Amino acid sequence: MTKFLKKISVPLVSLIFLLNMSSAGYAESTVSAEVGFIFNTLLFLMCGFLVFFMACGFAMLESGMVTSKSVSVICAKNIGLVSIGAIMFWLVGYNLAYGIPEGGYIGKFIPWKDGSKIDTGYADGSDWYFQMVFCVTTVSIVSGTMAERIKLWPFFLFAALLAGVIYPIVMGWQWGGGWLAKAGFSDFAGSTLVHSTGGAAALAGAILIGPRLGRFTKSGAPAPLKPFAASSIPLVTLGVFILWLGWFGFNGGSQLAIGTAPDAIAVSKIFINTLLAGAGGVMAAAAVTRLSGKTDVVQMLNGCIGGLVAITAEPLMPSPFASILIGAVGGIIVVYGTKMLFALKIDDVVGAIPAHLFAGIWGTLIVPATNSGANFGTQLLGVISINAFVFVAAFIVWSLMKATMGIRLSKEAELKGTDVSETGVIAYSIRD
Repeated sequence: MTKFLKKISVPLVSLIFLLNMSSAGYAESTVSAEVGFIFNTLLFLMCGFLVFFMACGFAMLESGMVTSKSVSVICAKNIGLVSIGAIMFWLVGYNLAYGIPEGGYIGKFIPWKDGSKIDTGYADGSDWYFQMVFCVTTVSIVSGTMAERIKLWPFFLFAALLAGVIYPIVMGWQWGGGWLAKAGFSDFAGSTLVHSTGGAAALAGAILIGPRLGRFTKSGAPAPLKPFAASSIPLVTLGVFILWLGWFGFNGGSQLAIGTAPDAIAVSKIFINTLLAGAGGVMAAAAVTRLSGKTDVVQMLNGCIGGLVAITAEPLMPSPFASILIGAVGGIIVVYGTKMLFALKIDDVVGAIPAHLFAGIWGTLIVPATNSGANFGTQLLGVISINAFVFVAAFIVWSLMKATMGIRLSKEAELKGTDVSETGVIAYSIRD
């Protein structure tokens, strides 16, 4: 018992010290290196499993948005991409991002190894886990866009390349201390590095694979709703709420420390701004769609995601009111971005491109409005370079797969539904 009390005495004393400090002492507060190590590690792990739970949100959102004949494949894709992403990020991804020379462009193709030391401020494994779930989130964005006509295993191959190579390279440009970090680019939790990256990869794939059969009429207008009706709006709603919950870990964990009172205050403020930005996106999308005659619940749900994506580039510095406005513009971008894709006959089943790519660009470019340390020119440079690289790289990969193994289902398989043709498991007994 005495040994146990000795072990916990330092952490307990330090915690009591933190809890009893006056607000005037926050800026000067310190804790022991070991206590800071513990708190920071807990932040990574706890926020990491919130972000991991976003995989469930994506799976539910996509399962609800596709037609009832393609739900099982969505489930297979989502649990598959998480598994593939984790393996690839351990095998090469982490060190491609963090093994990069200062101001450089690419890291090392070697597996991750734990080298934890107290003076780093956190356990290496907690950082690997936290960064891995960001990687998996990026891949999840691609899944729903190309749903109902892409083959399962070509998607898995692309997921491996995106998680293992493409995403880690752009991640390293900023978070690994690469050339964009040296230039002064600012992207707090990944409006561009994560969300636009996933959206750009999805856009390249959607262009190459083409729309679902009969999705657009000869005039270019979307086909009547019924053949492409979402299988479950309640499931979509559940998915969005799960994503919203996970976003607190996504943005809050990106503070990267909670071992001092100022860091704890910062994380709390990030939570508030994240909540308000999502709310702004919901209500802006509701208001804009109401102008057309009816309030579109799907756009409200995607508007929430657009608002959350927009605030992700800088969730700490804005005021609550500014966060609402940033999120609201993200929601409006989702509505009109969806209409633009329709006009271009680009079939994005779940609306991931407007919500992640377009809103991510907006969120990154607006950072200098609330963060005086950011520069618009540098933000624009980062947006263009990252999205251009990802789009071109993804286009090349999709093109090579299309020319070799093929990426699209046959007409017969698509008409039967991907559940029948790809998994043989029917999600719902009542078919469209």
